[in-house]
Amino acid sequence: MCQDHSVLGNDYPDQVCSIARSLEVVGERWTLLIVRDVMNGRRRFDELQKGLGVARNVLSNRLHRLVEEDILEPRAYQHNPERHEYFLTEKGLDLWPALVALLAWGDRHSPVPGGPPMLIVHKECGGAVSDRGICERCGKLLHARDARALPGPGLAASEEAA
Repeated sequence: MCQDHSVLGNDYPDQVCSIARSLEVVGERWTLLIVRDVMNGRRRFDELQKGLGVARNVLSNRLHRLVEEDILEPRAYQHNPERHEYFLTEKGLDLWPALVALLAWGDRHSPVPGGPPMLIVHKECGGAVSDRGICERCGKLLHARDARALPGPGLAASEEAA
């Protein structure tokens, strides 16, 4: 049987590198966006599919992989037919600093007109969260459960332009 070399693998067998090992788990297209959406409260398959616009089979495969890797935990909310909501495990919540850093990097190097499309704020004091996960108002080092995402001015500007 011939191998199709046009399809990229998702492993880096010759790399002895923690970044490469991490990418084997979360480096596929859509994966971090799924984690982002679950972190922001989209937990059901149909919500994720609609919000991301990803093909159903791709979403199903990514969710299965994230469950297999103990990043997401499925919880049944309906039994006939069985349907699940997805919640981040501690391992999944540990991706929060990476997502915050990527968000800040994108805002800095690929800004959208009108400002950032998403703001991350400290739940306790309302301060903005830096790219290092530190509240800019009170100085606390934050974790995923300490912060929340809010629509930013760039989201409204992009919706008006559409």
